Amino acid sequence: MSVMSFTLGQRRPTPRAVQVTTGSAAPAIPATATGTLAELDCGARARVTGVSGGADPATARRLVDLGFAPGAEVEMVRRAPMADPVVFRVAGYDIALRRMQARCIQVSTTS
Repeated sequence: MSVMSFTLGQRRPTPRAVQVTTGSAAPAIPATATGTLAELDCGARARVTGVSGGADPATARRLVDLGFAPGAEVEMVRRAPMADPVVFRVAGYDIALRRMQARCIQVSTTS
């Protein structure tokens, strides 16, 4: 087991701890507000509050396994030229998600 696997394994919540919400995406997130990961601007930081019910259970579980667990801090690094995919930094590594997947992750902005 690598150090990263061990670190992520400690952060992994039980299936009951994943917060599932429903609703549509709002426009851009103002400071100290809630929204989805897809709405963040470049360089913005946010804390994950849950995974949306819009994702199928397998996708939601995979996103949590990748480090987008409730309480994790995420930074939006950059967007591709056509605005899809988007690169996020979570748990010390960069990961690219499609905007459709990023809309499934509910966040609260941090200052």
